Amino acid sequence: MLKVRTRIAPSPTGDPHVGTAYIALFNRCFAHQHAGEFILRIEDTDQVRSTAKSEADILAALRWLGLTWSEGPDVGGPCGPYRQSERSDLYSREIRTLLNSGHAFRCFCTSERLSSLRAQQIQDKAAVGYDGHCLSMTSEQVAACVAAGTEHVIRMRIPEEGDCVFLDMLRGEIRIAWQQIDMQVLIKSDGLPTYHFANVVDDHHMNISHVIRGEEWINSTPKHLLLYQYFGWVPPTYCHMPLLRNPDKSKLSKRKNPTSISYYRDMGYLPRALVNYLGQMGWTMPDGREMFSIEEMTTEFDLSRVSLGGPVFDVDKLTWLNGKYLRERVSDDEFIALFRDWAFAPSKVARIVPLLKDRVDKFSDVEPLAGFFLAGLPAIDSACFTHKSLNTETMRRILQFSIWQFENTKGFSRDEVENACLLLANHMALKIREFLFPLFVAISGKAVSTSVVDSISILGLDLTRARLRHAITVLGDISNKESKLLEKEFQQFSGAGD
Repeated sequence: MLKVRTRIAPSPTGDPHVGTAYIALFNRCFAHQHAGEFILRIEDTDQVRSTAKSEADILAALRWLGLTWSEGPDVGGPCGPYRQSERSDLYSREIRTLLNSGHAFRCFCTSERLSSLRAQQIQDKAAVGYDGHCLSMTSEQVAACVAAGTEHVIRMRIPEEGDCVFLDMLRGEIRIAWQQIDMQVLIKSDGLPTYHFANVVDDHHMNISHVIRGEEWINSTPKHLLLYQYFGWVPPTYCHMPLLRNPDKSKLSKRKNPTSISYYRDMGYLPRALVNYLGQMGWTMPDGREMFSIEEMTTEFDLSRVSLGGPVFDVDKLTWLNGKYLRERVSDDEFIALFRDWAFAPSKVARIVPLLKDRVDKFSDVEPLAGFFLAGLPAIDSACFTHKSLNTETMRRILQFSIWQFENTKGFSRDEVENACLLLANHMALKIREFLFPLFVAISGKAVSTSVVDSISILGLDLTRARLRHAITVLGDISNKESKLLEKEFQQFSGAGD
């Protein structure tokens, strides 16, 4: 019998997302319930956006939740390496197989031609996609272009007629016409594989038996199955999970909800409560109990019982569940230990103390000055933002631009935060003191506190973003029309700063 092997394959291009943890949880439970193995692989083919910090944050966040893996970049294993950036030789070998068999071809179309083609297709209200222009090239023409060093990509051939039909563990038979599938780029012009190619090659060579992933990948499955067919490999079983939703049923996104696992850790949620809540996303225990451990979930797990209705990730319900854990499942001694580790972690306190020593005369002075480091969202209202020269519209611009600029900042050191603020203040033609005023209020709840630049760096992106968004809400939410204008202005500013 084929051994069950599942995987989670995050891209290290941003915050550790609760959606990643949700999919990881269900993969891990399924594998362990069948005495199988759960693997972690880093999909870092996007060399521009991938960072070592993001990878480290993702691994730390999943470990914090207890979603451990048997093979991965940090623990090794028989199918390594477990970072795609370290598997180039394998991809080179496998793409040659497809080129030699004629299932893949070199495409020398320029970006200008492709942009023109896309614009014409949109104008004609035709299907948008590659038109197969380079398929007509002779082998001699291709060889000449390669010898001349002409920049190109490698694409896969797609059947012109018929449907791709496959079975999904949750959805049954799915049928997608090949005419809807583009001739996917497999190898980019820089020689690196795209997600689709590396995904299939890695799943095969890592002996993945079941691919349990989000439903946004359903339309990509025909490409993946076709690659398995071209290689002559046996494909895994596919299962496409429903996406997490905001309470308004829109796709879960950081613009409407905190989505970073780090945010919930830094806010003082219990990892067991967050895992428990994620386990309720479209699935319930057979006996209906609302509180259960990952071990209990694994024992009772049955993937076929997952509901296809979009599960709603409601922070208020998570908070309620976390409170039940604190009251019913945490002893007084454990509460003390957990609170101490959260509030007074040496690495955190070591950064706060230098901001306080010159400002206090006794320890009781610390809380009024630095209590906001241990708080959630400050208790503020519009009156807190009263300023002699800044109006509400300007302050909302400052806060929104700061969110976007901080999200674009690769690191979050004091100097990087300060530089981001200086750049924005200069763009908005404001004195730095004026620019920082709404940030002081949003971060600390007060117009004057410890250095707001240092405070932002210590709190980190997740809590900073949540507090700035909260301040915008207090000042009056930004309309969709206003948001589009601000995004356009910020893109022009950030593009000019590159």
